[in-house]
Amino acid sequence: MKKSDLASQLARTSDMSEAEAADELDRVTHRILSRLRQGKQVQLPGLGTFHPGPSLQFEFKRKESKKTARRRENERRSRG
Repeated sequence: MKKSDLASQLARTSDMSEAEAADELDRVTHRILSRLRQGKQVQLPGLGTFHPGPSLQFEFKRKESKKTARRRENERRSRG
């Protein structure tokens, strides 16, 4: 999904223009990057967490569903 797609979706579901929605997305992105550059993690409820990484490379860890976690645990156990 591209930024323009997100802005269109946000504009449709709120009372703002696509330009205002795009500006809001820019503000959110800036806040996320700012916190990561400070060495702080950023949690997106229901999605996952951004963790600061070495050399300003950021890692996103998606929140795993319970079903996926159980399957992963079962696979780990079956390997030994």
